[in-house]
Amino acid sequence: MTKILVIEDELFVRENITELLEAEDFEVFSTENGILGVLWAQENLPDLVICDIMMPEISGHDVLIEMRQSPSLALTPFIFLTAMADKADQREGMELGADDYLTKPFTRDELLGAIEVRLEKQQKLLEKYDSEHQRAEMLEQRVRELEQLQLQESVSQEYYEAVLKLITAINLIEKIQPGERRDRNLNIVRETCAQEIGMLKKVPKLQHEVLSKNSSLSLLLQH
Repeated sequence: MTKILVIEDELFVRENITELLEAEDFEVFSTENGILGVLWAQENLPDLVICDIMMPEISGHDVLIEMRQSPSLALTPFIFLTAMADKADQREGMELGADDYLTKPFTRDELLGAIEVRLEKQQKLLEKYDSEHQRAEMLEQRVRELEQLQLQESVSQEYYEAVLKLITAINLIEKIQPGERRDRNLNIVRETCAQEIGMLKKVPKLQHEVLSKNSSLSLLLQH
């Protein structure tokens, strides 16, 4: 059920608005006090606020300022009620973030029409926000995938360089005739390239492909 907060210090006006809205199946909370209205709004998060401008404790402008400073109420539709038709006063309210004005006295149709328009715009805004939020999540997921791909490519490059280094060493050693000198050089390569050999052992598939192309590497990978 749509929750509407009505802040109006005139009892007759406040009761009329409350009865009219409740007859339209809105959930209504009403108060004559702007401070109480702000506190209730922060706790209950109304879907729309209707607020008089001229009130004893704090003005409607002050109520709007407080609500717009609250992240949870910053986008809540806000309709001012005023007995004044002063355009300067209306402009001030709009600059503070009001969504609409109703000048007293107003008709039932004017009130319900203003509420309907504001709620429809709010719904479209929320739908757009949800759509943008989903799009942002998809982009974030894509970025994570690309980062993971780049990481994999980086690791693959490291393995490639490790294999290249080992193959170069083996090719040089194979030029030496079999015997003690060759075995000694293999041991030197094994100790020098211990990190590269360890990397190859972590990737069985890559190790198999390397060995199939250069059987001499098996002498390094056996230990």
